[in-house]
Amino acid sequence: MDIESIRLWATMGAIAVGAIAPAIAIGWIGSKSADAIGRNPEAAPRIQTAMILALAFAEAIAIYALVMALIIKFVK
Repeated sequence: MDIESIRLWATMGAIAVGAIAPAIAIGWIGSKSADAIGRNPEAAPRIQTAMILALAFAEAIAIYALVMALIIKFVK
């Protein structure tokens, strides 16, 4: 395999992992926070605050993966 093929496969891997892992994390965070709010509705504001912060961190991981994929693809 030449270097361009390896670079293409690395870019594909970074995009795939960078899309799948945060998607799973966001679904898990949403599910657990809905369960927690269902068990204790009075704590909903505190749970929602923590949930939004965790979702932002999960989205940041996806953005970092996108940046890494672009670096792999275009930096020589």
